[in-house]
Amino acid sequence: MDDDFELPPGIGPHNDRELELMLAGTKPMAMFSDAVHVSDYFPETDFAPHVKAGRIVRVEEIIPKDPYPMRYLFYALPGEEWRIEEALVMCRNLCAGTVTDHDADSARMGSLLGYSDEEIEAFMRHTSGMRAASAIKS
Repeated sequence: MDDDFELPPGIGPHNDRELELMLAGTKPMAMFSDAVHVSDYFPETDFAPHVKAGRIVRVEEIIPKDPYPMRYLFYALPGEEWRIEEALVMCRNLCAGTVTDHDADSARMGSLLGYSDEEIEAFMRHTSGMRAASAIKS
């Protein structure tokens, strides 16, 4: 796999532009997740005034999982809360180990987060290359 591979702008976890894009109306949902015991980057302070003003909706769920529970924090534009509900179903399935098609779920999550088809395809190519490289090392 090419170590110099770069994802398109806007693709990747915690790229620090979620709030800016949501306030501009170009990103319908943002998601942050981590194991509860290491959850140290959640931009709650930045989002809080917008949640309080009703410009953004906040939903948090902690899902039991061994060895550590997972914390999922979602923000959505008003009227886009359905995206959070659908994403939470996928997160619950992931934690329960009942996902049958990781690629399909990853692509769907990208769509829920507001990424374009091209960005999702680039991300999928990247993650498939990472899985292939990991399999070779195993």
